[in-house]
Amino acid sequence: MPRTDIDWASLGFGFTDVNCHIRYTWKDGAWGEGEFVKDPYITMHIGASCLHYGQECFEGMKAFRQKDGKIVIFRPEENALRMSRTATRCVMPPVPVEMFVEACDKVVAANEEYVPPYGTGGSLYLRPLLIGTGPQIGVAPAHEYTFMVMVMPVGAYYKGGLKPVRAVILDDWDRAAPHGMGDVKVGGNYAASLFAHEKAKKDGWPVELYLDAATHKYVEEFSTSNFIGIKPDGTYVTPDSTSVLPSVTNKSLKQCAADLGWNVQTRKIPYEEIREFAEVAACGTAVVVTPVWEITRGNDVIKISDSDTVGPHLQKLYETMQGIQYGVLEDIHGWCHQVCV
Repeated sequence: MPRTDIDWASLGFGFTDVNCHIRYTWKDGAWGEGEFVKDPYITMHIGASCLHYGQECFEGMKAFRQKDGKIVIFRPEENALRMSRTATRCVMPPVPVEMFVEACDKVVAANEEYVPPYGTGGSLYLRPLLIGTGPQIGVAPAHEYTFMVMVMPVGAYYKGGLKPVRAVILDDWDRAAPHGMGDVKVGGNYAASLFAHEKAKKDGWPVELYLDAATHKYVEEFSTSNFIGIKPDGTYVTPDSTSVLPSVTNKSLKQCAADLGWNVQTRKIPYEEIREFAEVAACGTAVVVTPVWEITRGNDVIKISDSDTVGPHLQKLYETMQGIQYGVLEDIHGWCHQVCV
């Protein structure tokens, strides 16, 4: 059962100490057995390749306590496959899908009392992390790696319902280049956006939107999330780009939209087309969808909707995803992986 000494209603989205995380080591060409570790710190060689050459990648996902009391992880196989693609791109040993899912199962079960109660809007956030821990001073892959999964309880990102935000396009910065690393989940992509992200927040915009780095003509993605545009007729449009991270949330929302009978398009989106959308959102693990009511680029201000209005299509998508995750709606695609506790 959930702990009774936590104010579940006041949870934010940040780190919380729990019972343990789970850790595996790769050396001599094979993965070792996983072990639970209480200490939230890791010790590594000063020459570790993750510190010098950025050999690291991570994932973000959630576990939910459903209406009937079951605990499920949402689509862990998809995150496992994405981490495997990222590892290959970074010349790290991929974590087998079965091992990835088993690690998630074990660490959620070991921290079961930190999964927020049903009805609070909370969930248990999982952060799988793969890093090069072996020393490597020359530019080359390491010979030893560590895979870990840490968990923490988090609250509803927007308490009281979805809240639309403003976005800004800053043409002086790019997040990822064509043929670069934008399509894999490495920390470097987020480091590339930090300066612009902090500038945007300081100037009053909670999120920035990036255009393609080559021409600045096409919409790519928000700083931490994929881009969704909804046409007045309900057509769901999201960018097709090799510089954009394939979002598990976006993939799921596209399927939900198709199940609802909507037209779904993955294609290039010219900047000028933003004006044709009746609804715009950023989508990702933390909140599912964040409605965007206004986008500013220099002197060009595109008003999508009123500042306090959540469009009907985004509201429907949000309720559908949350309904599946919390076990209120039927999981017809088998997305919710049950954890045995």
